[in-house]
Amino acid sequence: MEKNKQHAGRWKLFAVIAVCAAPLIASYFMYYVVKPQARTNYGTLIDPRQFPMPPLGSINLNGEPQELRDFSGKWVMLYVDSSDCDKACKQRLYEMRQLRLTQGKERDRVERVWLVTDNAPIETIILREYEGTRVLRVDPQRLSKWLPPEPGGSIADHFYLIDPLSNLMMRYPLNADPNKIKKDLSRLLRASSIG
Repeated sequence: MEKNKQHAGRWKLFAVIAVCAAPLIASYFMYYVVKPQARTNYGTLIDPRQFPMPPLGSINLNGEPQELRDFSGKWVMLYVDSSDCDKACKQRLYEMRQLRLTQGKERDRVERVWLVTDNAPIETIILREYEGTRVLRVDPQRLSKWLPPEPGGSIADHFYLIDPLSNLMMRYPLNADPNKIKKDLSRLLRASSIG
């Protein structure tokens, strides 16, 4: 009888040890065998401390001063090009419009801005087709000192993302996949309570 109690006591001890060790064993198994996949951003994160937003001296199409900071409180998708908007430029403006629309009820938290680097007129048809895109004229010299392109690239190759606190935070590559940008943007809007 006493031997059975000792035997039962040992099993209880082993059961307690197994219950306590199970999470540790499972975590080692998951980390070293299953290899967890980290959630990564498609865009390249930019440290805003290295690229603080300067006053750009930009003006809107009415010739009135307007800075990017005026859109503070919203997420800003930013694109830079000349007024002679070629096929690639039109494609990017289209993608920005579509990316905003795909955010559904959150789309009002997103602003689209096209920074134009010259003073030439912009075709009216482009302005009509991408209505809602904020167009600001800006000095390209000031812009080149602020926006960081990929090595060997130019500013016009990228989309940039500015957070609601007016921090430059992300850059997307040349010929970026809009579906991957959409995932980044959706994740940011879900995770952020600002903007």
